[in-house]
Amino acid sequence: MRYILPLVVAVMGLSGCLTGIPGDLQAVGNFEIEEYTGTWYELYRLDHPFERGLSHVTADYTLQDDGTVRVENNGIKEDGSVSNIVGRAEFLGDPTVGSLKVSFFGPFFSGYHIIALDENYEYAMVAGGNFDYLWILSRTPELDGAIVDGLIADAEASGFPVEGLIMVPQD
Repeated sequence: MRYILPLVVAVMGLSGCLTGIPGDLQAVGNFEIEEYTGTWYELYRLDHPFERGLSHVTADYTLQDDGTVRVENNGIKEDGSVSNIVGRAEFLGDPTVGSLKVSFFGPFFSGYHIIALDENYEYAMVAGGNFDYLWILSRTPELDGAIVDGLIADAEASGFPVEGLIMVPQD
């Protein structure tokens, strides 16, 4: 028992460290959560265990009355079954800045920082709490190749290991 409390405190402390924006990146300003809500298709991501093997990944964002955002992620596993998880996101500060923390597991949060966003909210690039987490999202299952290339070039210039990006099947 004497080892459990320090472990819980260490994990909680580590989870808090992962909510900040990595490096000298900046989250988008003039952000409007009402425009961001709805369905987004995950087109590219850096590999990580909690989405490994998933295709046809979507994220649905719904603004709640208390100002938090309901986050529902869906995808198809390699065996054809559906993966579904629901969490919540909260702004880290000013709600006109696209910098949030998201939790799918109780008190443990991770960063969710929108570092690129189309003026019409048609595509976005999202960073996690460090350079190991990056997503390219779109309102449609496909995105113009020139836009994707530009986002990937920006991500590489910012320090993300873009050679590890996985194209997420959406067909």
